Amino acid sequence: MTDQMTRITLARRPDGLPVPEDFAFETQPLPKPGAGEVLVEVTWLSLDPYMRGRMNAVASYAPYVELGEVMVGQGVGRVLASGDDGFAPGDVVTGMTGWASHALLPAGDLRKLDGDLPESTALGVLGMPGFTAWAGLRAYGRPKSGETLVVAAATGPVGSMVGQLAKAAGLRTVAIAGGAEKCALAVDKFGFDASIDHKAHEDASSLRKALAEVAPDGVDIYWENVGGKVLEAVVPLMNVAGRIPVCGTIAWYSATPEGPNTLPMVWRSILTKRLSVNGLIIFDHWDDYPTFLNEVTPMVAGDKIAYEEDVTDGLDNMPQAFIDMLQGGMTGKTLIRL
Repeated sequence: MTDQMTRITLARRPDGLPVPEDFAFETQPLPKPGAGEVLVEVTWLSLDPYMRGRMNAVASYAPYVELGEVMVGQGVGRVLASGDDGFAPGDVVTGMTGWASHALLPAGDLRKLDGDLPESTALGVLGMPGFTAWAGLRAYGRPKSGETLVVAAATGPVGSMVGQLAKAAGLRTVAIAGGAEKCALAVDKFGFDASIDHKAHEDASSLRKALAEVAPDGVDIYWENVGGKVLEAVVPLMNVAGRIPVCGTIAWYSATPEGPNTLPMVWRSILTKRLSVNGLIIFDHWDDYPTFLNEVTPMVAGDKIAYEEDVTDGLDNMPQAFIDMLQGGMTGKTLIRL
């Protein structure tokens, strides 16, 4: 067993899209767990768009990463040593390990994994992304059979789950994704009724026209993951009393929005169409996580819910994989395998 650990810290705050120089690698001696602590050897790490926001020194719903501190993130690993009776060496656990090869965490911050499904599912389809889709659709989408749902970033771990849950509830589902390959995946694997390649449309007007053709009855629920021209395209097609769960705005995470000011159009549509627009922060719903696991785990185990994982090997490759993910270069749940 090694006596060293490696972690990736925030070296500087990005100006726009992150670059490798924004991160630093540090090697430290392995810590020893005290009372109530558990030392974990990380085997899987999650990459998620929210991490980009944590790199900015801006007050938000969660603390930002301080310079020199380890990048935030969830991992899966095996217990090496434990100072808590609830965990023993060899146990497979998940928790907020950060971008690191090992983590010393309070026992109360860890969840033991003991199912038959792959460990990586705890970071994707049965982890925070899958739960976000399930909780947000129930609380803010409020789907009804016969309605039309549009999902941005539809082949990601959140969007693909939203589409499948809505389809199971009897909705017509439309995927918006980037590239022909992702559009085919949305229909063939995740069961969307139709898909649109936003990269094939230079502006919102063209994208809106294509969307109107596959959603002739308008849009009742728009699951917002992207912002930008996709939001501009969808809002005029929303039906009266439509719902927009706002899960993310990845198009704006690393850049200042450019182009015309669409705020008046969006704001007026909210008024005249009596739209419900809700910001979705999954921390607000965490008490429902056990219910989600009880309901969705059998669906995943029974192949009733499909999922896709994009795996990169090696902690050394984590910063570049993160950068690629922010630019749409990954398909499905982005994972690092150590």
